[in-house]
Amino acid sequence: MQRLQMHSTCFVVCTSLVIDLLAFTLILPLFPSIFDHYSREDESGFYRFLDSKVQQFQHLVNAPNELNKVLFSGLLGSWFSLLQFLCSPFIGAFSDVFGRRVCLLFSLAATLLSHMLWSLSGASFALFFVARTVGGLSKANVSLTTAIVTDVTSQENRSKAMALIGASFSVGFIVGPLLGAILSQWSTNPSQCASIVAIALTSVNLLFVFFFFSESLSKERRAKSIGKGLSQAYNYISPISLFSFNPVQNIKQKDVHILRETGWIYFLYLLLYSGLEYSLSFLTHLRFHFSSLQQGKMYFYCGLIMILVQGTYVRIAAGHELRTAAFGLLLIIPAFVLIGISTDTYQLFSGLALYSFSSATVVPCLTTIASSNGPVDQKGTILGIFRSLGALARALGPILSAILFWKFGSVFCYCGGGFILCIPLLYLRSLKVKLNAKKDLKSD
Repeated sequence: MQRLQMHSTCFVVCTSLVIDLLAFTLILPLFPSIFDHYSREDESGFYRFLDSKVQQFQHLVNAPNELNKVLFSGLLGSWFSLLQFLCSPFIGAFSDVFGRRVCLLFSLAATLLSHMLWSLSGASFALFFVARTVGGLSKANVSLTTAIVTDVTSQENRSKAMALIGASFSVGFIVGPLLGAILSQWSTNPSQCASIVAIALTSVNLLFVFFFFSESLSKERRAKSIGKGLSQAYNYISPISLFSFNPVQNIKQKDVHILRETGWIYFLYLLLYSGLEYSLSFLTHLRFHFSSLQQGKMYFYCGLIMILVQGTYVRIAAGHELRTAAFGLLLIIPAFVLIGISTDTYQLFSGLALYSFSSATVVPCLTTIASSNGPVDQKGTILGIFRSLGALARALGPILSAILFWKFGSVFCYCGGGFILCIPLLYLRSLKVKLNAKKDLKSD
């Protein structure tokens, strides 16, 4: 009976996550068109206000006016991720006291509100900004889903359940952008139809969770006080605490060094990767004049390669995560250089193929390395720190990349970012020495 309940709960929350990711990713290929739209149609004056502030610095750095949209998009992307980074641990802490169900329903209801505001923002960039702000504040579905899966699974079968979460991401990020791109063709406002579909999907998701999800955290297992939970949540937004892995208790010194180094590699990789990933749609829009539909096809192409690599190469390479991560880190360097200097779509899609391979390998392998070190009873804490490091990187990456793109152009941004990715690759060599030393100590 307990096993049946576990499968039922995992099915419900992973289905909910797929629906949520479909709604979330509809907008990804639309950003260039959305900013083109607001540069012409904004009646709130907020876009012009931002543009005028940026223009005060343009003559100092000689940045072209048409790249202001890249800067605004990077700012908006970092703002959304920063809010998610700050709020997600606290929503998780509340769920430890009040239960997962009520917090998941609250998160979905707030997400629904953000999509409604998006649908009303056709001529108001200010309202669009508010919609993204509400979305960032409420985006805790991934951490809540992970907590729910942890509630209902044992140590032995947890990895399989976590793989379902990974598969949910793959489905969402393949289908969502392509669907959003197709919907953009149905209206003069590039995001009008996508926002309506996002409302419909989130409404269905809210009803689905309300009727089919049963609470996974019993009252006996809940935290007695919110104070301790909030204190622990603070550890997940403090950079010093995160990089030191302070929330992990009773850990051996050699494991601390391994986790800290793995954390730095993970953070540096995602910092550069997320920034260049976020500006990719603008590069293809400005250089190759990609429409939203072509952007959607590009995301579909990348997602398809990622699924194939995860389903074949990553599975075959199980047990050799360090080597696989190193290979992925090595390939991302020529990937970004090739994308940066590409003059035709053949070069672009060759770079995207390498980029997709790296996307499918580095993060899963580094996460596996981290979860294989440290106390067995604190794997959830370690993975929670990793998620927070990733969220922090995604909060900083888009704006840093956008500033480089805006000031120096796409070639410098991508080629420079590609070469800087040599740093986490060098860190990986140092990590290999530490892991080998630990292995030798065990064998003795």
